[in-house]
Amino acid sequence: MPQLDFRSPRLFVDAALAAGETVALERNQSNYLGNVLRLAAGETIRVFNGRDGEWQAAIAGRKRPDSLTIVAQTRPQDRLPDLAYVFAPLKHARLDYMVQKAVEMGASSLQPVLTRFTQVSRVNSERMRANVIEAAEQCGILSIAGVAEPMPLDRYLSQRETQRLLVFCDEAADATSPLQALQGGLAAAHGIDVLIGPEGGFAEEERALLLRLPRILRLSLGPRILRADTAGVAALALVQAALGDWAGTP
Repeated sequence: MPQLDFRSPRLFVDAALAAGETVALERNQSNYLGNVLRLAAGETIRVFNGRDGEWQAAIAGRKRPDSLTIVAQTRPQDRLPDLAYVFAPLKHARLDYMVQKAVEMGASSLQPVLTRFTQVSRVNSERMRANVIEAAEQCGILSIAGVAEPMPLDRYLSQRETQRLLVFCDEAADATSPLQALQGGLAAAHGIDVLIGPEGGFAEEERALLLRLPRILRLSLGPRILRADTAGVAALALVQAALGDWAGTP
């Protein structure tokens, strides 16, 4: 892993980045730089857009920061592992936490699915995207994970690419070693979908539907029942360690 600068402020901007370009700041970004971080014209930050790598940028503006001048690239653009986090949404703060942790663990896309026992039927996609960006800013991540609109579990399963490996985290599975199951399981050359159910677990008809699918790996997360947000972190860590870029295979 390259040495990262964790002391310089870092900001996501939705604009093309190249040396000499000027990027206008949004009002909330200007307030953040000027009033929260107390930065002034001439000071530098790092910026990224999810496409052009990371760049050093100089702050410009008379009374408050209002634009950035792009100076030089500090890191080239990289690529997230082809890892989708598929989950039954939770309420408010726990959903925020789950989204942030999925981004930190390297998920490249987030897909909420509605199951029989899902407790939340409406999801604020803009809030999810804001949490994705915040996590990327804070953790030195260069790419922005995609945020999909919620859909029923059965529709998602009927539309997903069947060549992808589906890791189905099932509380009813036998408590065998999850790392051994992943390392001895199916190949993941066409991408991985990690599925975490709701607090109430999967209904029997949902479990039966899942187990009929091709390229599915039913995974136990140990002898204890985990809350859904904890299960997500545990599952993503296991998958990254066995099959993802923690194992040196992007």
